[in-house]
Amino acid sequence: MTDRLDDLIRDALEAEERDILRDTEELGYFALGLSQFRGKLGWVTWVVMIVQGAMFLGGVWCAIRFFAATDALTALHWGVPAAVLMLAATTLKLSLMPQMQADRILRELKRVELMILSRG
Repeated sequence: MTDRLDDLIRDALEAEERDILRDTEELGYFALGLSQFRGKLGWVTWVVMIVQGAMFLGGVWCAIRFFAATDALTALHWGVPAAVLMLAATTLKLSLMPQMQADRILRELKRVELMILSRG
């Protein structure tokens, strides 16, 4: 049903409106994720991902030292930072999900606006 409706909308629109409709098409998960790196707030995503990557690598390094520890105090010394860094890296990466959802909703609103304009 949705595909048929999309075809009807495309047929009813003029060339300029077709371009707008193409720009507001629903993106897949990875395309939507990669689109976060562009636009006015793209730099924020870059900073978050660079910090997240550094925290993850630091967590991996601490985890390696944790598993190489021979006594409990050394294991605790490296295990806690490893866990904290890994959890913080995960939290930072998940902090981008609300923005991705907001972008999906804005794209759908633009599609609805186009559908309303094409009927009027």
